[in-house]
Amino acid sequence: MTEWLNSPALTAEGLRQGGPDRFLDLLLHQLPAGDSYVRAWADKYKDLVVIGVHAPEFAFEKSTRNVRAAVADLKINYPVAIDNDYAIWRAFNNQYWPAHYFIDAEGRIRHHHFGEGDYEESEHAIQRLLAEAGKTEVSADVVAVNAAGARRRPT
Repeated sequence: MTEWLNSPALTAEGLRQGGPDRFLDLLLHQLPAGDSYVRAWADKYKDLVVIGVHAPEFAFEKSTRNVRAAVADLKINYPVAIDNDYAIWRAFNNQYWPAHYFIDAEGRIRHHHFGEGDYEESEHAIQRLLAEAGKTEVSADVVAVNAAGARRRPT
């Protein structure tokens, strides 16, 4: 069973009836830099549906209490599915931590990125998908994230 943080349980059918575009962010492990970018995209693109999926690698990551604390510490306010049984992970045939999947309004994966980095390329994919979905006021600028320490952008 998948638990949800920051949202009631979401379904594929409910998402199809929802907004113009989807960005499924599989937060499959701690994201040192990526969490800052995903939060910035969620804040910037209000028509974008951002969903985090937490699939644990270590035993302590299976604890809903631990995940809830991490989500609060990272100031993540978009929906996060706790995928302890790896149902979502398997549905995407995923093999990577982290993995970002960009899904269009028709439910097709149109772009993906595995690992950290390439944040500008990923944001441009978001902009293209929003434009294709009919959003006319999509900024071509990319977010500036000033992450420090463990969240510093990889070089």
